[in-house]
This record gives sequence, structure tokens and C-alpha cells, in this order.
Amino acid sequence: MSQTAAAVQTTNQITGQRKWWAFATVLLTMFFSSMDQTVVSTAMPTIIGDLKGFSLYSWVFTAYMITSSITVPIYGKLSDVFGRKPFYLFGLIMFGVGSAVSGMAHTMTELVFARAFQGIGAGAMMSMPRATVGDIFSPQERAKWMGVMMAVFGISSIVGPALGGWITDSLSWRWVFYINLPFAVLAIVGVIAALPRVRSEARVQVDWLGAMVLTIGLIPMLLGFTWAGTKYAWGSAPTLALLLGGAAVLVLFVLWERKAADPLLAPSLFKNRIFSTSLILGMFVGMTMFGSLMFLPIYVQGVIGLNAQNSGWVMTPMMGGFIVGSMVSGQVMSKTGRYRYLAWLSGAVIVVGSILLNQMNLHTTWGTVMVNMVVIGLGIGSLMPLMNMAVQNAFPYKMMGTVNSTQQFVSSLAGVIASPIFGSILNKAFSHKLSESLPASLTAFKSKLAGLNPQSLLTSQAQTSIAREFNKFGAAGHHMYLQLMDAIKTSLTFGIQHLFEVGLVFAILSFIGTFFLPEVKLKGKEYFESHSAQDEESVS
Repeated sequence: MSQTAAAVQTTNQITGQRKWWAFATVLLTMFFSSMDQTVVSTAMPTIIGDLKGFSLYSWVFTAYMITSSITVPIYGKLSDVFGRKPFYLFGLIMFGVGSAVSGMAHTMTELVFARAFQGIGAGAMMSMPRATVGDIFSPQERAKWMGVMMAVFGISSIVGPALGGWITDSLSWRWVFYINLPFAVLAIVGVIAALPRVRSEARVQVDWLGAMVLTIGLIPMLLGFTWAGTKYAWGSAPTLALLLGGAAVLVLFVLWERKAADPLLAPSLFKNRIFSTSLILGMFVGMTMFGSLMFLPIYVQGVIGLNAQNSGWVMTPMMGGFIVGSMVSGQVMSKTGRYRYLAWLSGAVIVVGSILLNQMNLHTTWGTVMVNMVVIGLGIGSLMPLMNMAVQNAFPYKMMGTVNSTQQFVSSLAGVIASPIFGSILNKAFSHKLSESLPASLTAFKSKLAGLNPQSLLTSQAQTSIAREFNKFGAAGHHMYLQLMDAIKTSLTFGIQHLFEVGLVFAILSFIGTFFLPEVKLKGKEYFESHSAQDEESVS
């Protein structure tokens, strides 16, 4: 195989010194694409105030999520045939253009459309870097580098909120989008220089009809889960229409894929025990994360009282656990080529971490929370990359893009579904407890607080506004304000504890699921020489 980037290859494999430039490009892409979400989230209150479009607030994220999720399996399938390079470049260009247009938006409607455009590029940036890592390293080699990849992800998640706040305060919210441009340019240069051009020897029929049907089915499903519990009740006609209508179209998609000559999402993938088990296990672990970790910043800010300005650093202990867990498990897998016992141990650590979170209450200290986050972070950080490694190793190299993107696609959908469900659990438990906890002197405020999102009550603007109303009554008003804040803190603790309990259930299911994950010894260099489908069935 030629070592020059200009050479035309029949596979996506990257060898020689060129692979280190490709790996650096992957890390760069992972860093700024994951940082983008947290940076934008931090700047949103300022953006809303400037563009005057609070009613479209959720669409800034929904539009991005829809287009990025839908395009992931399309990019993965096509990249196996035509190579990663054109789709990696297309994604970077679309992401960059979308970022530039987002920064120039003068209305919230313009920003929503720009974010949808940006999401089309993000779909490639979600799938191409993971597939490219598979082009560089064999499964056994790749395990050693998981810690580095998790470190990049962790650092971007930690730096993002702080950077977003600084940019918004010091420059302008528009620069939270413009900052993507120099990173995108560097990544484009890296892709052009390091990734090979690939020419397929086989004739390919692109499943455009399948892609269209999938898109038509997913859009109402994603909208239904996004709006459920917020804009509409879960059992309302609009929610049911969106969910059931989308589900019906997705059934048609499955039927079509079973007959398509070259399906977008091959049904045969799900016949592989490692693949199907990893998807189910991944959903359990994802639910554990949402039930136990994603709402921890609310707990820390609302119950423990950490300053909201420092909320960007709340998840640092968890990210530290992620990084250490992935590094240790990666080294073990690289040396032994095995992962079964490691999966069992990781699942057990997740359960222990979930149990520790369930012990937390109104009197828990920040130090205890940090320890608990590190423990569960170790387990999840070890298990999640392990599942990705097991799936890649179970299929021939020529299918890696398809396998990777399908796994990423299902994982994204699990997150989309879990977020509103857990948000609804928190809101319902919070409202119920708040109604019980309010003293008689504050009964008149029950109607005003009914149905409010607890997150909205924790903002400095909301608390200042509430305090201003109570201060009109002098010293007695201030006392009533403190009573209200105590009731909110008690109710928030009650709601978060409900989430921890649900998270523990999924943690236990995750541990049980690890015993059903078959093991295939991680392949070395022979992985790139495997072109037969027999590997799909060689599970022990």
C-alpha cells in the first residue's frame, strides 16, 4: 500500500507515519465538536436575550440533534464504500459553514436553520472519527489509545462551559460559533493530508429510499420525545400522534431494509450476538448515566449550593473517572486481548457507584459527591469503550463504518429518549414534594410554582426575581423567602433521589447484561486482512 495521501486504495486502512497525523486530526475533531455543544449551552441565555426568541429556545438544540442523528448511519454506510475522506471533508465544511451562519444570525429562526445545517456536518463528525481510528489501529492496538480519546472528550466537556462563559462575557455570543472555524480549517488540512482516497471495486446501490423513509420516520419520533413532558403532556394527542406516526413509518423502514439489495442498516447486523447485546447493554448504561449523572449539576447547585458560575466544573470528577477507567481497561485489553471479565468488573463498579449516589441526601458534602462521581465514572468509562471495541472486533474490517455508525445512531436515539423521560420524572416528583413542603404561609404561591421546571428556579435571575417579590414585605418577607428556598431544596433532593433509584435499576440491568456479552479475542494486524463474513459468527 502506498504511503502517499494521494494514492488510491481499495480500503480505508491508514499505515506508516501518516497514521499519526490522521490520529491527531481525529483528536482535534473530537475536541472541538464535543466542546461546541457545551459552549453553545452556556451562551444560550445571552443569545435569547439578544435575539428575543425564547419560544424557539429548544429548537436551537432540536434542529441540530435531528439532522446530526439522521445522517450518522448514512455517512457510515457510504464511507465503507467510497472512503472516509470525502464524507469527513463534507462534514467539516458543512459544520464550519453552519457555525459561520449561526454566528451571523439576526433572528432565532435564522439560528435554528443554521444549527440544522451545522448538524448535517456534525453527523459526519460523530461517525467519521471513530471509524478513522479503526482504520489506523487494529482492535488490540486501539485499546491502548482509548484513554487518550476519553481524555480529549473529558477535557472538552470541562473546558466548554468555562470557555463559553468567557467568550460570551468578553467578546460576543457570536464567537461561540466562530471559534469552530480555525479548528475546522486545521482538521480539513489534516484530512486532506492524512486520509487516503478510496476507490471501490464493487458496484454499489445506495439505499436512498431507505434513507428517505428513515428520515420521515425519525423526525416525528425525535420531536415527540423532545416535546413530551414540556410543550405537550406525554399522553396528549400531539405527542401520541408524533410517536405513533413515526413508529409506523419506522416499521415500514424495517420491512424495506429486509428486502433492499444494499440496505442502509443491514438487518443481518442484529443477528450477531455481540452487536445486539452491545446495543441493549449500551442503552442500559446510557440510562444509568441519565438517571444518575446528567442531573447531578442540578443537585450540586440546588442542594449543596455550589455557585452557579462554577457549574462548568461540576462534572470534572466524573470525567476524571471516565479517563482513568478507559485508560486502565484499554491497557488490560491491549495486553490480554480479552474483555469478558473486565466487562463484569466494570458493571459491578457501576452498581457500586449507583448505590453510593442513592445514599446522598440534604446533608451530603461536596467531597462525598466527588468520590461517588469518580467511582461510577470509573465503571462507565471502562465499559462504554469496551462495548465499542467488542463490536468493531466482531465484524470484518470492510464493514466497520456501517457497524460503527449503527452503534452510534442507536446510542444517540437512546439519549434523545432518556432525556425527556428523566426530565419528566424529576419535574413530577419535584412538583409533588414542593406542594407538600410549602408551609401554610406560602400556600398562595403553590399555583405560581405548579408545573415549573426545577432548573428554572435555580437560575440567579429567577431567585433574584423571587427575592424581590418577598422583599416587599420587609423582614417577614425575607423569612418567607428562606422558607421557600428550603422547600425547593427539599423537593429537589426528593426528585433527584427518584432519578438515582431509576439509575440504580438500570445499573443492575447493565451488570446483568455484561454476562450475556460474548467474547472474541481482539484481533491484531490480521483484522485488516479479514474480508469474510465468517467472523460475524465466531463468538464464544
